[in-house]
Amino acid sequence: MVATIIDGKQLSQQKRSELAKEVEQIKAKGLLPKLVVILVGDNPASVSYIRGKQKASEEIGVGFKLEHFPSTLTEKELLDVIESYNNNDEYHGILVQLPLPDHINETAVVEKISPLKDVDGFHPINIGRMMTGQETFLPCTPAGIVEMIKSVGVEIAGKNVVVVGRSNIVGKPVGQLLLNEHATVTYCHSKTNNLSSYTKEADILVAAVGRANFIKGSDIKQGAVVIDVGVNRLDNGKLCGDVVFDEAKEIASYVTPVPGGVGPMTITMLAHNTVQSAKQFLNRK
Repeated sequence: MVATIIDGKQLSQQKRSELAKEVEQIKAKGLLPKLVVILVGDNPASVSYIRGKQKASEEIGVGFKLEHFPSTLTEKELLDVIESYNNNDEYHGILVQLPLPDHINETAVVEKISPLKDVDGFHPINIGRMMTGQETFLPCTPAGIVEMIKSVGVEIAGKNVVVVGRSNIVGKPVGQLLLNEHATVTYCHSKTNNLSSYTKEADILVAAVGRANFIKGSDIKQGAVVIDVGVNRLDNGKLCGDVVFDEAKEIASYVTPVPGGVGPMTITMLAHNTVQSAKQFLNRK
């Protein structure tokens, strides 16, 4: 068996075309959906991610603004900036690029963003709604993963899902979203004993551990769907995922590449959330 590649670039382009049509409909009602991204400091990875977000926004016709502050910005100053955008009806999505400098409390920042504009899907109110299966802004990477699995016609209900990694950004919420789709979900992590005994039972395996080539072919069940969330840079400068791709593709039925897999969908789901926020704003008016 040679796995079918789930092409995140192709799927994200398809979804962006659909979003562009939605944006045109919103504009016809006199509203331009707009996103503001707030960056504190000059983290090179953050700068790169923001470029991708700006490109996606421009592709679908969403207004984009970058607020870039020096790393010396105080926590209070940042919270005041967020509050000003909470109260600005011109903007429908607010994203504070993480990580933040050490002197700023990330939890306080995330909780300051209005749940109505929390297009990252990290506010505790939106996380709570996700946990209880209510309509809300879903975290972008997990939402993108579910879209990718569905795009190839894989039935999620009843499947054994194993999530390797338990971060608040990917691991925990992707498990919850797949549980909401009626999968049976197991979380594994750095304290899990005999990890491969779990991964080898997974019909759908989500690797989100942040360790290069951590999941080997021998850890994967024949015919499994393998979603590789990891983005790791090797000593030779090349990017790789958490899964040994060349081994996985000989065993899995479907597998995502790195790069070109989950990453493009993450950015597209941010654009999706921004468009939905603008539509909700129109409905509240």
